[in-house]
Amino acid sequence: MKKVSVYDLRCEYKRNPLGMDVQIPRFFWKLSVEAQGAKQSAYRIQVSTHPYMDGAALLWDSGVVDTDQSVHVDYAGTALKPRTRYWYRVRVKLADGTESDWSETAYWETGLMSPQAWQAAWITAELPASPSLEEDPCHYVRTAFTLHENPVSARVYATAHGVYRLFLNGRDADDTRMAPGWTSYHKRLQYQSYDVTELLTEGSNALGVVLGNGWYSGNLAWTGGRSLYGKERGLLLELHVTYADGSEQCIFTDADGNWKASEGALRMSEIYHGETYDARQEAKGWAEPHFNDAAWTQVQRQAWSKDLLIAQENEPVRVIQELLPIRTLRTPKGETVLDLGQNMVGWMRFTVNEAPGTVIRLQHAEVLDKEGNFYTGNLRTAKQTVTYICHGEGEETFEPLFSFQGFRYVLVEGVSEDKLEGRFVGCVAHSDLEPAGSFETSDELLNQLWRNILWGQKGNFLDVPTDCPQRDERLGWTGDAQVFIRTSTFLMDVAPFFTKWLRDLAADQLKNGGVPFVIPFIPFNDQFTEDDSNHSSSAWGDAAVICPWTMYEVYGDVRLLKQQYPSMKAWVEYIHSRGDNEFLWNTGFHFGDWLALDGKDGSYIGQTPTDLIATAFYAHCADLLSRSAEALGYSDDAAAYRELHRNVVENFRKEFVSPNGRVIAPTQTAYVLALMFDLLEERHRERAAGILASLIEKNDCKLTTGFVGTPYLCPVLTRYGYNDLAYKLVLQKEYPSWLYSVTQGATTIWEHWDGIKPDGSFWSDNMNSYNHYAYGSVGEWLYRSAAGIDTLDGQPGYKRFRIAPQFGEQLNYVRASYESIYGTIRSSWEKNSDGSIDVEITVPANTEAVVVLPGHANQTVGSGTYRFECKLEDGNRLVGS
Repeated sequence: MKKVSVYDLRCEYKRNPLGMDVQIPRFFWKLSVEAQGAKQSAYRIQVSTHPYMDGAALLWDSGVVDTDQSVHVDYAGTALKPRTRYWYRVRVKLADGTESDWSETAYWETGLMSPQAWQAAWITAELPASPSLEEDPCHYVRTAFTLHENPVSARVYATAHGVYRLFLNGRDADDTRMAPGWTSYHKRLQYQSYDVTELLTEGSNALGVVLGNGWYSGNLAWTGGRSLYGKERGLLLELHVTYADGSEQCIFTDADGNWKASEGALRMSEIYHGETYDARQEAKGWAEPHFNDAAWTQVQRQAWSKDLLIAQENEPVRVIQELLPIRTLRTPKGETVLDLGQNMVGWMRFTVNEAPGTVIRLQHAEVLDKEGNFYTGNLRTAKQTVTYICHGEGEETFEPLFSFQGFRYVLVEGVSEDKLEGRFVGCVAHSDLEPAGSFETSDELLNQLWRNILWGQKGNFLDVPTDCPQRDERLGWTGDAQVFIRTSTFLMDVAPFFTKWLRDLAADQLKNGGVPFVIPFIPFNDQFTEDDSNHSSSAWGDAAVICPWTMYEVYGDVRLLKQQYPSMKAWVEYIHSRGDNEFLWNTGFHFGDWLALDGKDGSYIGQTPTDLIATAFYAHCADLLSRSAEALGYSDDAAAYRELHRNVVENFRKEFVSPNGRVIAPTQTAYVLALMFDLLEERHRERAAGILASLIEKNDCKLTTGFVGTPYLCPVLTRYGYNDLAYKLVLQKEYPSWLYSVTQGATTIWEHWDGIKPDGSFWSDNMNSYNHYAYGSVGEWLYRSAAGIDTLDGQPGYKRFRIAPQFGEQLNYVRASYESIYGTIRSSWEKNSDGSIDVEITVPANTEAVVVLPGHANQTVGSGTYRFECKLEDGNRLVGS
């Protein structure tokens, strides 16, 4: 008999989330079925306040709902209460009448649900003013309290101005880092929820918090900006303890004499510059109940608003893995350097046993110079240095608390080389996003490229999508995010990550609809106005439209699309108001085809005219906005923006295309954009694709594109029948190419095609990141074309999708998987000695795939695993299903 089970239950994309403020949460589940073509026909959900789902505690029973919907299913029970755990389970029926058992029970827990629910007050500490950046001590804040019995439940809700780390009775509250994360602090500030039941006990207890500058009041950007959101660190916290009889006790921040503050051993902590920790100044037991804090300072209460508080939206930052150094180097200058073997983001944890006052200094760098010496020139003003001063009382272990570094190499001072082995560990930290895909081919260099793309995402998805993780920047550049977002979805589950970031984008959007270059927004000078050049470049501000649409395409997230729609519309209307012709965008500052190789000497902007690029993206966003309006049922808007799109395309052709279909700018990027966004008349597209191919071939099969053209280059070639040329570009090893950096030993994606030149010299010191994911956008082509896993137009979320692998002459096999919200999709192909190609695909339950293979008629298949054989010379035949 066919067996079906329900697994991987999620609420708002998350497994058993704690502290959510979503009023109407959504449920997701997957089906496991031992048969092909399995499709859900009905579901039933039960929600209870008791894990055993007994009748007395049953809060909501959906009843049998006849639908195949298994994602984004809205809770429809009574209004949720704050600080409450809700348990839920699901059972389903298949189209053939087979029913599942109830799933295992999952839960979600609400947070405070409303800013007005907070009882705590903001507190700060007046400690001695910081004399310099080198001596800017973190705040240590504590309180002691008594519980009359062991609690059955205890929760802390906390946030900060700055970054904070929470301790109870001397122990970490949890394993997350860099809380509360980086948001548009003046408009949105996340708070975190902690289950601390097991950390508390009857009798005396203590809460301790370390406060650092973080993004809030520390250094940001290369202009030396500091305290851009505020100068004072602050803490807001409340602890709710529940006893067996249902009674509660609450401890919260207030200036009531119970909370005190002091300096401590952490003398300086900055995201760019690292940390200084003087272990001799440790106040041992400071977060424990019997610590004598008589000399500590009373805190002050602040009347800061709580109206902007929101529960944690994205996944927090955690240490995801650890790396041991692969070797210890002695450089030509005589420096001792650890090589982690991988350009990573995080920090070093180390254990030493040295004399009191011994100074241990770690500097972090991405590469060595051509002579093999430690190189930090590309960090600009970022110091990336950790200094630790030993207390000398036996073994002592340290890792940074509020800073992170981008590095492969660590220069160690203060520890002899014979004491390094096994005592230094690289802690890889990033937002805790679940892996989503795997990709492997017969070409090991291409496999390394895929790993480099993945490591680039790890390093730059640390709470916000940054451009680089090492120099004095690390900002949420909108252009980088939009060109990489589709690739990122294949590598990790990024739904909560981009949900949070897009809400910040909408919050920071200007009143006139313009979009800052970086989100969360920070001004690059003190004279920011809505008319200057700090916002609204084409291909950068377009993230306001492209990113929500991509989330809709990949996850079918109508709710997020609806939430972001006003922002999307405001951006298109902003563009509409800019040009001296309402259907062209030919004014303002634009980054153009950033870092394109066809630019003039000394210029970062390529040769493709910026107004051509801007108008192309204008058309693209008008098109996506009309599709979004249609998806949301806004028929009037859909019609209006379809007409706007038609007018922009018509004016693009008049302005930038000859009567015979030749684009006026003879650059690869100009032709790529015109073809990718369907800006040419259909009768001219084949010729234009041929011109693009000839531009590449005449350049020795090498690209010249920058940030704007590169993401679309291979997709356009494959679409117009030049798939072999796309493969040649991807597998090209000579500069400029994706594999050039791989042959130079890269383990992440570089900012520049020639970040390290063949002679070992560098492109420049000024702007030369070796972990910069924009060019990693080729990962989208690897999945959607080489492996052939793709969505279908107008059918978001992989409920019905396409598998159409594009075979490459240079490869013997490609194997890929993608964990969609319905389950695992697999696509692989492998060549046989007789010239045939075996294709194997897997379709998850409750979905179907349109399979497109050369020689086969297109066919739609339901769930299951299928095998095909393609004989390219004399037709193809199906060999198994």
